[in-house]
Amino acid sequence: MGSASSAKTIEVMQQLFSKNGLPEQITQSFSFRIVRSTVCKIIHETCDAIWTALCSKYLKAPASLEDWKNIAKGFHVEWNFPTCVGATDGKHVCIECPKDAGSAYYNYKNFHSMVLLAGNIIQLPEPCMVNQNAATLPYTLVRDNIFPLKTWLMKPYPGKSLSLHKRIYNYRLSRARRTIENTFGILAAKWHIFCRPIRASPENVKRIIKAHVCLHNYLRLTDNASYTPSGFVDKESENGEIIPGDWRNTLASCGSTGLQSLSNVSGNRYCFDAVQTRDNFAIYFDSVDGQVPWQVNHVTQDSRTLYITR
Repeated sequence: MGSASSAKTIEVMQQLFSKNGLPEQITQSFSFRIVRSTVCKIIHETCDAIWTALCSKYLKAPASLEDWKNIAKGFHVEWNFPTCVGATDGKHVCIECPKDAGSAYYNYKNFHSMVLLAGNIIQLPEPCMVNQNAATLPYTLVRDNIFPLKTWLMKPYPGKSLSLHKRIYNYRLSRARRTIENTFGILAAKWHIFCRPIRASPENVKRIIKAHVCLHNYLRLTDNASYTPSGFVDKESENGEIIPGDWRNTLASCGSTGLQSLSNVSGNRYCFDAVQTRDNFAIYFDSVDGQVPWQVNHVTQDSRTLYITR
């Protein structure tokens, strides 16, 4: 690997994938006593090797309609949200200004970043009836208000003066979305390279992100007890109260700034089918078959909140 010895290569990669991440002077020769180009080459080749070895198994989409249905069944059991195949989100990954980049990576939040969002066409199963009393519901993803409402992408009702059953829907959707909030939180807490702007070329930033995501998934599936020990992930009590996970304290202590939320890129115009689908979910969550015991207490616990009837 160029002029770097095996020992130096290991030193660079141990630092890259350690708790503290790479030093701020990632590309400076004095960091590892090897030249900048060699450090970059080590990162390039090692991240590519990790991606090649792990992505097909630990970062793959469901291969069949039955796979999607099994995911939805598990999500329903765990989070009481039927026909949901997962939660989705996007983040700005903060980077130092690339050389000669101009405004290419400069965002509206006044810092340089890279936004990585997967853009795949997925084939979901046909809509189904959750039970004989509920409307037919499509298979869907859940997320916040960033992207437009679709029949396959459920988001909260906007506004504050909402009816009780709309607030219940928003609570249930937020509860299901906590999975992706924890995913990004654990990623940044475990890999501190995401706690500050990454200093590398744009191409190497992409490689670093892809390698870390693969390693995160690999460790969650093969060594979860060590990777996320008891208390590290958010938990929920029997009455629906959230017990914050230790990852939140870890991020607070390191002053995490490396992953920033995206802004709202959706409009206010939705198709009728998407609006009707959201309403059908709201009706189901407010029904005898679809409710969870603590939901009304949760959304009405603030006595200052005023609710309007539906």
